[in-house]
Amino acid sequence: MKIIMLGAPGAGKGTQAKMIAEKYGIPHVSTGDIFRANIKNQTELGMEAKKYMDQGLLVPDELTVKILLDRVAKDDCKNGYVLDGFPRTIPQAEVLDKAVAELNESIDFAINVDVKDESIIKRMSGRRACLKCGATYHIEHIPPKQEGICDSCGSELVLRDDDKPETVKKRLSVYHEQTQPLIDYYSKKGILREVNGSQDMKDVFNAIVTILDSAVKH
Repeated sequence: MKIIMLGAPGAGKGTQAKMIAEKYGIPHVSTGDIFRANIKNQTELGMEAKKYMDQGLLVPDELTVKILLDRVAKDDCKNGYVLDGFPRTIPQAEVLDKAVAELNESIDFAINVDVKDESIIKRMSGRRACLKCGATYHIEHIPPKQEGICDSCGSELVLRDDDKPETVKKRLSVYHEQTQPLIDYYSKKGILREVNGSQDMKDVFNAIVTILDSAVKH
């Protein structure tokens, strides 16, 4: 089962991808993780990607797909994988389709975790992080025992720049411009499934499992 996760930043698709991977025993393939692993292991592809990243440039689609295909060609991906963070644009989706088709395979589902912008802004601006030990909280959903103080190490909690409302709005506008068209792209292919990401995390997961299990039964 080959699955692509779609959704705006902060929609919770990464969390759902991990849960799907665990339940179905398939790898959670995050492009960020693959880049870091390739750079750490100083692979040829990793070093090539690093050149772009060091200059603050986006890694070209062809190179990203090469690194991705190198990952999904590994034995643990034989029964499928969950792609998280790729594709982000139509050209990336086309390059991926072509590469997968050359292996006589195809993507089974593109699952869109749909959350309204206002909810995402509220959700992300409520996040607090401990820069010392990396623990994360949410002022409404996972509050620390003492306001503004990390439960684990007692350091001060901060609102990261990434989670500030103005930054989130900017990231959402980039998402709508670049990634939203993917929803139409996969819809035309007949593999798009939408779930309401505003529900409780467990309910979102159950909705995804229902979609995947009905496919397995067929």
